[in-house]
Parts: sequence; C-alpha cells; structure tokens
Amino acid sequence: MHRVWRRLLELDELTVLESVEFDPDAQMVIASVRPKARAKRRCGRCGRRSPGYDHGEGRRRWRGLDLGTVRLVLEAEAPRVTCRDHGVVVAKVPWARHGARQTRAFEDTVAWLATNCSKVAVTQLTRISWRTVGSIVTRVVAEVDAHTDRLDGLTRIGIDEISYRKGQKYLTVVVDHDTGRLVWAEPGRDRATLRRFFDLLGTDRSARLTHISGDGAEWIATVVAERAPHAVLCADPFHVVAWATQCLDEVRREVWNEARRQAGGMVAWGSHSGLRYNLSRGDARKIQHSRWALWKNPEDLTAHQRAKLDWVARTSPKLHRAYLLKEGLRFAFKIKGEAGKQALDRWLAWAQRCRLPAFVALGRKIKRHLPAIHATLEHGLSNGLIESVNTRIRLITRIAFGFKHPQALIALAMLSLGGYRPALPGR
Repeated sequence: MHRVWRRLLELDELTVLESVEFDPDAQMVIASVRPKARAKRRCGRCGRRSPGYDHGEGRRRWRGLDLGTVRLVLEAEAPRVTCRDHGVVVAKVPWARHGARQTRAFEDTVAWLATNCSKVAVTQLTRISWRTVGSIVTRVVAEVDAHTDRLDGLTRIGIDEISYRKGQKYLTVVVDHDTGRLVWAEPGRDRATLRRFFDLLGTDRSARLTHISGDGAEWIATVVAERAPHAVLCADPFHVVAWATQCLDEVRREVWNEARRQAGGMVAWGSHSGLRYNLSRGDARKIQHSRWALWKNPEDLTAHQRAKLDWVARTSPKLHRAYLLKEGLRFAFKIKGEAGKQALDRWLAWAQRCRLPAFVALGRKIKRHLPAIHATLEHGLSNGLIESVNTRIRLITRIAFGFKHPQALIALAMLSLGGYRPALPGR
C-alpha cells in the first residue's frame, strides 16, 4: 500500500512518505512527507547545502494533483537556511519548485493545459485562479531556461515587435529562421531593449549570425550595425510593399476629396442628434469603395473588383498610376534575384518622375534602405515566419488577459512557441 501511495503522489526517491490521512470536513487527502537526509538543508534557489537558520513558518502545504474529485495536499516542515549567495531562504524540497505552493507534478500539468486548453478549461479543471496559472507558467519556463540555452546555435534570426496591450505596450520578439521557434521576447520596442538581447547573446555568438531580417525600423538597423555588423540585414518585403500601399491610400484619399468638391460629389445629411455630416455621391462614392480593389493582389481580385479597377483606369489616371506603382514594387520582390534588383532600379526611376509626392518620398525612403532591400532580393529572407509567430502571440495575448505581469505572457508564449512544452507527469 505504501508503494501505491508513493506512485499516486508522484514522489521521487528523495522524499519520505510518513502518513496519509483523509480530512472529511475539508474533503481533502493530506499526505505528510519530508525530504531524505541528503536532500535536507539545501538552498531553495541554488540547491547548495547550507546551515540552518530557523524553523520558518512551521508546517506548510503544497497543492497536489487531485485524486479523482478529491483534493490532495502534501504537508511538511518548511525550515529556512542561510545560503552564502542568496542569504536566508526557504530550504529546497524535492516535490516542488522554490516559491511554489503547488507540487512539481501539479505545475507541469497546469503548464501543459495552458498551452493546449482555453482559460476557462484550465481554471475550472484545476480549481485555481488565472493569475495563479500565470505564476506557475513563469516558474516552469524559468526552470527550462536554467537548463536549456535557447540562443545556442543561432545563425539566421528575425526581429519584430508586437503590441500586447493598449497604451503603446510592445514586446520585442526574436525568432530563429532555421527552426521556426521563438527564442527571446522582452517588453519594450527600442534600442535599449534590443541591446539586452545582444548582451544575452554575447560577442562570440553574435559573430556567428549571418542573416537578420527586420521591418526596416531604424532602431533595429542601428543596433544590428553596432552588435552584428558582419550579418546581412534583410528588409521584410511585406513591410516595404506596405509602405507603397500607404502611399496608394494617400493618393486615393486625395482623389476622393477632389471628386467630392466637384458638383454633385457630396451631399449634406442629417442625423437624429441634429448634427450634419457629408456623404459621397457619384464618382466620389465609387472611389471611396475602391479601396479593397486597389489594395488586393491582382490574382486575388473578384470579378466585381476587377471591374472597379477598370473604371479607375478609365476615369482617374492619377490613382491608376499610383496603383501601378504599388504593383511594380511588389513585382520586384516577386521575381527576386538580379532580375528583381533591375526591376527595382527601374521602379525607382519611375517613382522619381511620377509626379505623385507620396511616391517620390517613398522612392527616397527606399534608397535609404536599398542595401537591406537588395539583400532581401538576393537571399530571399523575409519576416513572414515572424509575422506567423506574431499572429499566434496575439492569440496568446487574448488568452493571457488577466495576467499581472507581461513576463507571464512571455512565459506562456515561450511554452507554446519555443519548442519546450512540458510533458504531462508520468507520460
């Protein structure tokens, strides 16, 4: 029977099982345990054997995995020791992580559930709060990072930022292009944040980086030039084409406003509150509704959207020219290589004489980023993988709503996307 209880409680060889009792009032199984002599009086942080300090708060309980529908707790003494590095800390116990109120098996199960189930499912099944789940995930990831070097072997990485909360709250994320794993994330979106990544990476490993992709942000280019000047910096094609799309939309709004100023292009309309606002009519209305036809790739257009583009080409040469400029830039990234570079040179000459101020300014901007764009055309590296990871981080951000600190969100993202998901106990 003693062996059965040890197996049910997931106790290792360093733990002594003293007794098991059932509390009918609390509907709880209480298992009294203690560490073996060779596991006693060790620092809870580093595990070094240390002299005793006091008895702490007396006996303490750790929540264990439920036995069917009945709760289980492990109960033991929690003395404190004096570590020469960490000072006075609670002594280490074999069945739980330092600072936890749950057993190791319970925390591993919660971490696995957090990466595979919804928030409601995790909290109802384990009968703990969502904020406690965040603390557990943070401890599990900290233990993984203590034994695993996520930054080892990096050669090609992608850097990007993602908003995780309103009020300009961002995370800087780094993804390994070769494995597709999220290897680092930190709150912030500036040079100081990215420098912390390179400080952690170290000079030797930074020298092994061969390719770095980014979205063209100045703070990324500056830090990469400082810490990894030998690495090839590639500009993300999606973001470069997005610059052209923004310029196209600026031209569309300009043409739309011109059409509204013409006779019959605008009508005043009332509302229940007594306020008046203007509605587009005629050509202005058609231009207003042509936005998605102008934005989408030609191969994805519907028949109705193609008809809208044909109408734009007949009635607004200025807007149609802006559309062709956007598609011309996208074509350069589509063909890539030396042909892509030649197409980009022709596009820059066209943009310089297109008489559209937005695209003239875009041409000057692309010339400033020309080395990174040429590297993208030559090596075919983009931030597509990083954008895919960011999409999944956005989903995790919604799931993680309610966590007290962003570190809990980062820990959940690392468990889900970092390639080190915890296994269920006993599996």
